[in-house]
Amino acid sequence: MIQAASEINIVNQLESMRAYFKTNATKEYAFRKQQLLKLKRSILKYEEELYKSLYIDLKKSKEEIWVTEIGFVIAEINATLKNLRSWMRRKNAGTNLLNLPSTGFLVPEPLGVVLIVAPWNYPFQLLFAPLVGAIAGGNCVVLKASEFAPATGAVMKHIIEDPFGKEYIFYAEGEGVAVIPPMMQHFKFDHVFYTGSTATGRMIYKMAAENLVPVTLELGGKSPCIVESDANITVAARRIAMTKFSNAGQMCVAPDYLLVHASVKGKFINELKLTIEKFFTNDEANSYNYGKIINERQYDRLVKYLSEGNIIYGGKTDKEKLFIAPTILDNISVEDDIMKEEIFGPILPVIDFDTDEEAKSIIEKNPEPLALYVYTSSRKKENYWLENIAFGGGCINNSAWHLTNYYLPFGGRGNSGMGRYHGKYSFETFSHYKAIMKTPSWFDPALRYPPFKGKLNIFKKIVS
Repeated sequence: MIQAASEINIVNQLESMRAYFKTNATKEYAFRKQQLLKLKRSILKYEEELYKSLYIDLKKSKEEIWVTEIGFVIAEINATLKNLRSWMRRKNAGTNLLNLPSTGFLVPEPLGVVLIVAPWNYPFQLLFAPLVGAIAGGNCVVLKASEFAPATGAVMKHIIEDPFGKEYIFYAEGEGVAVIPPMMQHFKFDHVFYTGSTATGRMIYKMAAENLVPVTLELGGKSPCIVESDANITVAARRIAMTKFSNAGQMCVAPDYLLVHASVKGKFINELKLTIEKFFTNDEANSYNYGKIINERQYDRLVKYLSEGNIIYGGKTDKEKLFIAPTILDNISVEDDIMKEEIFGPILPVIDFDTDEEAKSIIEKNPEPLALYVYTSSRKKENYWLENIAFGGGCINNSAWHLTNYYLPFGGRGNSGMGRYHGKYSFETFSHYKAIMKTPSWFDPALRYPPFKGKLNIFKKIVS
């Protein structure tokens, strides 16, 4: 009975949001701009609390928090404020010969009431970055954060509820994804934006399909990182180590495994070991720059991988501290679990290859990864990988930083998701573009109307 009452309350809340949206209060430019400014002020008001909470949940340093969480979202807000007016304008489109002298244009409009569901690994960024786009698009928004980052969740609730009414932005609470089905079964959202595991993504996609609700799915996958024989080994080691072991490897776009050309494998591994020590010292558990695993469930899952290969660096663990050291494995089989499942932790398998086809065949065992990274000095090799592997996005001579460039869309394809966001792409995701053709009445040739007999040759010339 308690659960049923709770579900009724949530549905009533959602219906009140629908009623508020229908007042058109969210549609004007001035309103959208004001809400973005409110959000920015509220985030900065709670900046110190976010530093504390993200340290509690994930042991992140202030610097890492600013770059990957708070500052990331502030940059999104600033870019959106700068460009929102132009994004909202109708866009001119071309007109074909058949319809001249008509004109075509696109009119962006809000979708309505949208749902955003975020995971625990970047609990603030992955909830608030899409929120920026939803506000810019003129929507009412339901937010569902992960319960696995409770300290951060409590702060985010204040950030939302202090400046915004629940009829406009509603911070939904509840255990796990259990709160999502009642909402989706009893209320038709206008869009669902989900970031997280593939299994839950499939569930949400299936529920959305029942009511023909469009979705954006930001999932994961095994993102390969290729180090060619002509790569700058020192730079590659630094950039790979930084992104693989940031947030203790709990990043959807972290290099999941390395494919290193056999001719440079030894040199690269030596450089990678030195780099890890420079970044995190020999006492990673107490390093200011190194995080922890989110919970025991994830810790236990990751520790099992350590027995699947030869540990050539790291391997230290401490369950009480939820600590797993940056670890490098070799002698990995593509049939091992670690090469079939997304690692999502600070364990890096290294596999050597001699030919492009050999490396390609390994990648294709886990098709359509979210990201792909290639380290090479050769434009030919760069183009080979860009043209021969299907993936969401990626970098040449870098890893994961494409995510921070709001001029680039971010998203997966196939197994790693669908849809895209960041910057203007977030605005587009949370908007519908009406396609309009406007035709003047001063020109109205009889050719367009019946009878059509004898006009076929003319039609063939016009409609082609």
